[in-house]
Amino acid sequence: MNFSVVVPIYNEQDNIDELYQAIVGALDGFDPNYEIIMVDDGSTDGSFGALQRLAGKDARLKVIRLRRNFGQTAAMSAGFDAATGGIIIPMDGDLQNDPADIPRLVAKLEEGYDVVSGWRHDRKDTFITRKIPSLLANALISSFTGVHLHDYGCTLKAYRREVLEGINLYGEMHRFVPALASQVGARVAELQVSHHPRRHGSSKYGISRTLRVILDLMTVKFLLAYSTKPIQLFGRWGVYTFLAGLASGTATVYMKLFEHVSMNRNPLLILTAFLLFMGIQFIVMGLLGELNARTYFESQSKPIYVVRERINVGTGN
Repeated sequence: MNFSVVVPIYNEQDNIDELYQAIVGALDGFDPNYEIIMVDDGSTDGSFGALQRLAGKDARLKVIRLRRNFGQTAAMSAGFDAATGGIIIPMDGDLQNDPADIPRLVAKLEEGYDVVSGWRHDRKDTFITRKIPSLLANALISSFTGVHLHDYGCTLKAYRREVLEGINLYGEMHRFVPALASQVGARVAELQVSHHPRRHGSSKYGISRTLRVILDLMTVKFLLAYSTKPIQLFGRWGVYTFLAGLASGTATVYMKLFEHVSMNRNPLLILTAFLLFMGIQFIVMGLLGELNARTYFESQSKPIYVVRERINVGTGN
């Protein structure tokens, strides 16, 4: 397969037929060597029946049914695992992403990029509950990860298969794949794509998702910067905290000797004990993190580097 289109589905029975026809219409004339993988993420309506009916008519459509609603990230991960295409293209199942943009994403990918992320430039969503939180989240994610995209939340993207093979997804981390891919040297581009208003069903997203995104962003930042060197993070804070404790202790002793302030009545004594204890705790956490990092990489014989290509000197290969 050249392409695998991965679509998580959750209670989208009224959109499935139209979405399938749109994908087929966009790709049949572009490259017929593709597959569609639709993952039913525990739908409680008639979505699975609609998918089952379509799969009986078209062998290119694969349907995966999860036992319950695991969330969009898990559904997408299941689709990625089942995909056989050299290029993998995830998209939403609500008809807001336009399959007609897929050839443009692939063309951009073939310019030498490993990831092409869609940008819903003219987004058809509510301003207060969707656009404003998204704008703030995108700015925050770009700042934290160093990968500057206008629209991390757009599901429509194109990935080279090898980029996704080393990435495991948890929580709400599907939106951070471009940043995680950049960690291993992937070249990331962004392309404006169409966005349509939802015509059937109701949105599964809300402002409550913002907190989960922020928490996952902390995880991504740690993975990008310190996954192989946690002592550099925890050890640094441990040293700073320990030095602050020593400074507080010195001030406590000075006040006792020269200002005759009783140590047991001086709150700086408690602060000194707290800071010294926390400094030691931070350093110990860093050392334990180093042990875990070594266990993670060495138990899997997993290198801490990724090779883009090799050239055999003298052969030109």
